[in-house]
Amino acid sequence: MPDSNLQKLSALGQSVWIDYLSRDLLETGELARMMSEDAVVGVTSNPTIFQKAISHGNRYDDQLKEILETSEADAKEIFLQLSSRDIADACDLLRPIWDEGNGLDGYVSWEVDPTLAYDRDATIAEARRLHEWVERPNLYVKIPATKPGLGAIEEMIAAGRNINVTLIFSLERHKEVMEAYIRGLERLVENGGDPTKVHSVASFFVSRVDTETDKRLDDTGGDSTQLKGKLGIANAKLAYQNYLETFSGSRWDALAAKGATRQRCLWASTSTKNPDYPDVMYVEGLIGPQTVDTMPEETIQAFQDHGRVAETLTQDVDAARKLFDDLRAARIDYADVVRVLEEEGVQKFSDSFGELMDGIKSKRGELAHA
Repeated sequence: MPDSNLQKLSALGQSVWIDYLSRDLLETGELARMMSEDAVVGVTSNPTIFQKAISHGNRYDDQLKEILETSEADAKEIFLQLSSRDIADACDLLRPIWDEGNGLDGYVSWEVDPTLAYDRDATIAEARRLHEWVERPNLYVKIPATKPGLGAIEEMIAAGRNINVTLIFSLERHKEVMEAYIRGLERLVENGGDPTKVHSVASFFVSRVDTETDKRLDDTGGDSTQLKGKLGIANAKLAYQNYLETFSGSRWDALAAKGATRQRCLWASTSTKNPDYPDVMYVEGLIGPQTVDTMPEETIQAFQDHGRVAETLTQDVDAARKLFDDLRAARIDYADVVRVLEEEGVQKFSDSFGELMDGIKSKRGELAHA
């Protein structure tokens, strides 16, 4: 489908990634089909996604049996062995895209243990381990954008490793993430490293911002209809303006002259949580160049069916800024909204990781009994 909606979106400079990975997606050929027909050029994953993939069905059973026969690995080590095969296979499948695009796309993301989100040194150690485990140039390791995570991000970039920074909700934290990336690149160059081989994306979450803000607007008791369902897109539009500003000027030009690439904004959480809102509103509202949109399967299908393609990311920026004033007048504390979302985001991923460990233990018990 050369003229499909997602092909047209890609032609505007936005990369389409899918936010899901499983062995089923790989072995049935569905991921390969989506690469061909839906313009998919990257994959992200997280503990919630792997929890669903591993705990249900039987595609992981044979490998799990092999692991149990040869080792006494704990649940986390079993998970890493299971997921690393999917990650490596997906990297190999997407490698031609990475090669042809000089490292712009073709990435697969593997997340560090979310329970380490507030431990800088442990995050660095795990990120190094994951990169060494799946030694592929098109692997991204995901590090959450907590305060301790910022130091880990800088350290890994300085070490020449590709990093997907996840769980970004606030404009201020996004600025800190970009600064960590640039500092990491500067350290890499100072130590004789090659910045052309290092890439990063900043995963800025969208729909969850509206979920939290709309709930607070309802609690104010006033007429908030005109303000609901807008902050997620407005927040991301201003993040993109900060991106354009940060990756320009003499400091960035010095790195760019050595081959460094910008840390693109990646729009995450782009499925619509509120059934009253259009199902592709978070895709349609954030279409623009030098960005990535990672979508769940149902959003990819919906956008292919009825999405409207137009450059919207740089439109209505003044209205986005005014929305912040209007929300402040409506007694919505933006700083508290994004603080809560970051804490909840880390907790949700940690909870999913715990459920994943329980699911693996349960599977191990079933197979051992069988």
